[in-house]
Amino acid sequence: MAGMCAPALAQTAPVATADAAATGAVQSGSDTIIVTGSTRAERRFDVSYAVNTLDDEEIAKIAPVNLADLVGQVPGFQTEITGGEVQNIYRVRGLPSDGVTSFQQDGLTVFHENDGYFWRGDAAIKYDLMTERVEVVRGGPAPIYASRSGAIVNQITVTGSDVSRGKAQVTLGDTGLYRLDAMQSGPLGEDTYYAIGGFLRHHDGYRDNGFPNDRGGQVRANIKHDFDNGSVKVTANYVNDHNVFYLPIPISDPRDPSVSLDPYIDYFKGTMNSPAFRNVNLRYQDGNGNLQSRTGDLADGRHMRLFNFGVQYEGDFDGWLVSAKAGYTQGKLDFDAFYSTTNPADADEFAAGYADRASAAWGAPASLGYVLAGTNTAYDPYGDSGLVMQGQYRNVASKFYSAQGDLSVAKRFDTGIGSHDLKVGVYASAYGEDKFQLYQNYLIQVAGQPATLDLVAYDAQGGVMGRVTDNGALNVAATLNAGDSDGTVIAFYANDTWELAPGLRIDAGIRHERYSFDGWAANTVQVDLGDAATLADDMTRAFDGTIVNGGLSPNATNWTVGANYDFSSQVGVYGRASHMETPNNVQVAMSINPTIATTKIDQFEAGLKLAFGQSYLYVTGFYTNYDPYNASFLAFDPTTGRNDVNVPFVGEAQVKGIEFDGAFKPVPWFTLNAALTVSDPQYKNFQNTNGADPELAEGKQITRQPKVYGNIRPSFDFLAGETEISVYGRYTYQSKRYVDIYNNTALPAFGTVGAGVTVRHGRWSAQVVGDNLFNEKGLTEGNTRTDSISGQGSSEAIYGRPIFGRNVRLVVGVEL
Repeated sequence: MAGMCAPALAQTAPVATADAAATGAVQSGSDTIIVTGSTRAERRFDVSYAVNTLDDEEIAKIAPVNLADLVGQVPGFQTEITGGEVQNIYRVRGLPSDGVTSFQQDGLTVFHENDGYFWRGDAAIKYDLMTERVEVVRGGPAPIYASRSGAIVNQITVTGSDVSRGKAQVTLGDTGLYRLDAMQSGPLGEDTYYAIGGFLRHHDGYRDNGFPNDRGGQVRANIKHDFDNGSVKVTANYVNDHNVFYLPIPISDPRDPSVSLDPYIDYFKGTMNSPAFRNVNLRYQDGNGNLQSRTGDLADGRHMRLFNFGVQYEGDFDGWLVSAKAGYTQGKLDFDAFYSTTNPADADEFAAGYADRASAAWGAPASLGYVLAGTNTAYDPYGDSGLVMQGQYRNVASKFYSAQGDLSVAKRFDTGIGSHDLKVGVYASAYGEDKFQLYQNYLIQVAGQPATLDLVAYDAQGGVMGRVTDNGALNVAATLNAGDSDGTVIAFYANDTWELAPGLRIDAGIRHERYSFDGWAANTVQVDLGDAATLADDMTRAFDGTIVNGGLSPNATNWTVGANYDFSSQVGVYGRASHMETPNNVQVAMSINPTIATTKIDQFEAGLKLAFGQSYLYVTGFYTNYDPYNASFLAFDPTTGRNDVNVPFVGEAQVKGIEFDGAFKPVPWFTLNAALTVSDPQYKNFQNTNGADPELAEGKQITRQPKVYGNIRPSFDFLAGETEISVYGRYTYQSKRYVDIYNNTALPAFGTVGAGVTVRHGRWSAQVVGDNLFNEKGLTEGNTRTDSISGQGSSEAIYGRPIFGRNVRLVVGVEL
C-alpha cells in the first residue's frame, strides 16, 4: 500500500450523506459533514469537539506512504511512519500509549480492542479506492462512542448509488513498487446498490532487505438496499498481505559517536533485515521434554489473513432513528521480524566477554575468532567497521476472532427549555486470541543485509574447541511463551445534545463497560539442551508442561461534558471535559504475573472556531492527565539474551498544549492547509522499586514526544483548456525528542519536503509525487530494548530508526 493509496483516491467523487444533501452543505472546509462521534450527521463547524475529515482529493495531495503518514497530518496526532506499511505509532495529544486510538470502518471496529497481539488496526483496515473519506476525532466524545479510545480513526467506505462509477489505476515507484487498484459501484436492482474494490501490491521496500518488503492485497465489497425509511447494508472484507517490519539500526560508532557507520549500513537504505534470515531454524523444548523446531522466513514479515463480515441497518420511525451494526472477524497472524537489541560492540571486547564461559566449557582457549555462520570461513571484523552486534529474530503466531454489535436509538424532541437530541445504545463483543512466541538471538556483522557470524574458541594449534554460537544463534529460544485468552464486554452508553438557544448547546455522554477475561499461559523454565559443542543452548527457555489459568472482570466508566456557542455562522467557541478508563486488555488472561491496573485519562479542551467561505481556522487548547502511567519495561539482558530485566516506573503523564488547524483559500486556484501542535508532555510523580532514581524523570519530556510538530501544504489548481492541473507541496516538521525517560539522549529535530503534480484530462489522470526530496535525516525512535531509562551514552542518538529517504511514485488512473 505504501505510497499508493493517496493517488488511489484521486478522482473518486465524494458521496454526500442524506443529511448533507438535505441541508445543501458544501463538502469542504467547515461545511464538511461528519458522522463520527455524533448522534447524527452534522457540519464540522457545529460540533463541540476536534474532528478532521480527509476526503479523496486531499488525501491524493498528501500522498501518504502509509495510514500513519495520513493521520499524522491532523493536528494533535504525532505519528511515526518508519516501521513500514503497518504497525506504526499513533499518539494523540502526547498520550504515552499507542492503544488509545480506535480504528473503525463505518463506525465499527473489526476487532474489539485497539491493539491485537502484535498487530494494530492499520493492519486490519487498509485504505484503498473503497475508502470514501477518513474522519479523525481527537478527544471529545471518543470515549463514549468507542472503547478504550482517546481518538477515533474512522474509514467511511464507498457505497453504490444510481450512478455507476469506477476507477482503475496503476502505481509505479522507484523503490520497486508495483500496485494495481480498482473500484466499481452502481445500481444492482431497484433500490439496491453495490460497491467492490481493492488492491494488489508488490513492493521491494524503502530499505534494502534483499527480498520484497510488501506483497499481497485486500478486497472489500458491500451491497445496500434502501427502504422507504432507511437502509440495510451487507459488507465483506478480505485481507491477505505480507508486510516486513523495519527496526532501528546503528548509525554511529559507539566507541566514537562522531564516526558515522554509513559506509557499512546506509542511513536511508540500510537495514538489519537480511536474506541470511530466510531459513532460520528455531528450536525449543516442549512440555514433554522433546526438542521441537520451527522454520522462520523473515521475508514472510507480518502475514495477516483476515475475513470480516458485517451487517448495518438504519431506519427512521417517525423521528426515532434506529441503528444496528454487527460484524464478525476471524483471522490469523504469522509474524517474523528481526529486532534490535544491544548497541554494536568492539569485536575484540565482545569476544573477550565470552572468555570465561568458554574456559568453563572447554578449557582456556588460545584465541576466540569469528567465522561466517555455519562455515569455517574466517571473518575479520576489522576489515569492516571493527564492530559486531546482536539482534533478535522474533517468530510469533496468533489466531484471533471478534464478534461485535452495536444497537442504538436516537430521538430529537422539544422541551420548555430548548430541544434535546438523545441517543442511547448498547454495544457488546465476544473476542479472543491465542499466541505462540519464540525469540532467538543472533550475532551479526555491522552492515546492511548483515551476514550471521559464529564466535569460535580455538586451541594453540588452531583446532576448534567449541562455538559460543550455533550457526549464528547466540541464545536458542531466549524467549518462549504460549497461551490463549477469551473476553466478553457489554457497554451501555448515552449521549444528549441540549440546544438551549440558537447557537448554544450543551453535550453530555456516559459509557459504562463490564468485561470478563479468561485464559491460560504456559509456564517455562530455563534448561540446558545439552549440546557440549556450543554455549548457545545453555540458557534456553522450555515449556515445563504446566499452565497458569488467568481471569479478570474489570469495569470502566467513561463520561464527557461539552458546551458550544456559535456567535454567528462564522465564529464559535466550545469547551469540553472527558474522563476515560482503560482496563487491562484480553492478553492479561494469557500472561504470567501480569500487572493489573486500570488507567484513568482525564482530558480538557477549549476551542475557537473561525470560518470564512472556504477558509477556516480552529484553535484548540488541551490538557491531559494520564494516571497511572506504567512506563515499566523489560530491558534486554545480554547474558541470558532475554528481555527479562524488569525496570518498573509508575507515575503520571501530563500534557498541555494548543493545536492550530487551518485552511486559507483567498482565490479558487490556491489553497494553503496547515496544522500545528505546540505542547509540553511531561512525566510526573514517578515511583521506582528497584533502585533507579525516579526524581531524575520528574518534569522530563515524555519519550519520543516532540514539543512542536506540524505541516504546511500549499496547492495550486488551474485549468489549461480542458485539462486540470494541480501542483502541490508539503513540509512536515518534528522538534527534538528523547529516547529515554531521563532525557539524556536526544532525537534531533527534522523537517522534510515533498511535492507532486496531478494532470487530469477527461477520464484519465496521471500523478507524479515525491517524498523527502532533499534526503533530510531524522530518527523516530532509539533502541527501545536498552535505552529507555538512561539513554545511549551520547547526547544524540547513535542507534535509531531513520526516516525514509527520497522516493518518487507515478500513478496513472482511468475512470470506468
